[in-house]
Amino acid sequence: MQLIGTVAPHRPLLVLAVPEEAAHLGTDLPVLLTGIGKVNAAAALATVLASGPRPTEVVNLGTAGALRAGLDGKIHQVATVLEHDLDTSVLAALTGRSQGGPLTVAEAGLTLATGDLFVSEPGARARLAELADLVDMEGYALASVAQRVGVPVRLVKYVSDQAGEGADRAWRDSVDDCARHLAAWVHAELGER
Repeated sequence: MQLIGTVAPHRPLLVLAVPEEAAHLGTDLPVLLTGIGKVNAAAALATVLASGPRPTEVVNLGTAGALRAGLDGKIHQVATVLEHDLDTSVLAALTGRSQGGPLTVAEAGLTLATGDLFVSEPGARARLAELADLVDMEGYALASVAQRVGVPVRLVKYVSDQAGEGADRAWRDSVDDCARHLAAWVHAELGER
């Protein structure tokens, strides 16, 4: 976890997993680098939100794998996020309570599936494509933490790969370009360079 800048109650907090995704931000806004995966993301954001002033919103910027055709080359805002590696039906049967259901983070946008599995196997990709448009490894955890403490959250993703075979290599090859597009979005939408 690395916090760059100071969280302030009148400014958003930008949250990304790794430095490669933040490489071109060049912003005065505070940036939290959480590390990869749901546990790292949840722990980092919860620590920051519990230890000081709360930002106006949490803006999760990052790369995502596409589960459907036609999503390349543009920024996507997420409306719904779900955990794809949590068996919610079994947990509900065991406890009698709903666990880990989908979270709504915006009125319009795509559906994002979050899990600690880097989706590179075609069968896993096909199963996820029945549920979501995009896949990542942090979005659900960040949305869950932010919503629990009452801080608005936005999930903003740029497609780095076509989740499936070769996705790891495609991510490495495209992450710098993705970072440029994410930085341009921050400048256009948040008024920061």
